[in-house]
Amino acid sequence: MKISSPELLLNAQAVLGEGPAWDTARNCLYWVDIHAGHLHIFDPRSAQDDVLQVDAPLGCAAPTRSGHLILGMRYGIALLNLETTQLTVLASPESHLPGNRFNDGKCGPDGRFLAGTMDNNEREASGALYSYSPNGVLQTLVNQVRISNGLAWSPDHTTLYYIDTPTFEVKAYDYDLTSGEIGNPRVIISIPPRLGFPDGMTSDRFGRLWIAMWGGAAVTVWDPTTGGLLESIPIPAKNVTSCVFGGPNGTELFVTSARQGLSSADLDAYPLSGGLFRVQTDVEGLPTFFFGD
Repeated sequence: MKISSPELLLNAQAVLGEGPAWDTARNCLYWVDIHAGHLHIFDPRSAQDDVLQVDAPLGCAAPTRSGHLILGMRYGIALLNLETTQLTVLASPESHLPGNRFNDGKCGPDGRFLAGTMDNNEREASGALYSYSPNGVLQTLVNQVRISNGLAWSPDHTTLYYIDTPTFEVKAYDYDLTSGEIGNPRVIISIPPRLGFPDGMTSDRFGRLWIAMWGGAAVTVWDPTTGGLLESIPIPAKNVTSCVFGGPNGTELFVTSARQGLSSADLDAYPLSGGLFRVQTDVEGLPTFFFGD
């Protein structure tokens, strides 16, 4: 693989930058600063970064076929009309758990929106992974989750990969494109703690998994068939949170990061933490899938 050194696109100093999603219809990148409730819309051609403030912590955003965005927020799943900025709540599965919030999420190849929750204090295994379908059906896929994070699919779309960060594991599930149900859970990657905590994740056309490493200042690349580490791409931010392929050829890796939890010594060593980065590759990633509304 040919992988360039990371390029700083935006010195955003995000507290908890997360959830990058590439919109092939608009040729832009969505990403969030979770606790600030900021939705960023970044145009790599002009380097313009527009920020929309929503009314609650915002875990993730994904494009829809109708041109809107579907969001995972503190209180539930919502639809955002980008033209009017109107928010419509679609589901609130954890209204009885005020200490929880939505974290990472993205749409699957079947047009469903998968998003997970977590205890905002990162202590209890009170989170879950949910699937919300275009016809309004909400399914619970995984329970007893501490920090729901990375999601990715295999190139044939029949395998879902999932990260509950404190486990230091990537699990694989058989994925039913018709029903949206998952089965046959198995651990395919066990990550040495010295590399950092596994956070957000994406996949490429060859099925490799690209995982952001919280505390590890890197994006790591793994072979899911062997569980082996293939590459480690240094990023000049200590807490690397997520990554996604995008750009005109789908070969540019956009990487988010965070300043949350860093000491003054950490920030001296990694002053660009909280920035948005780009890595040029010769690898085409799987696309960001759209919600099927």
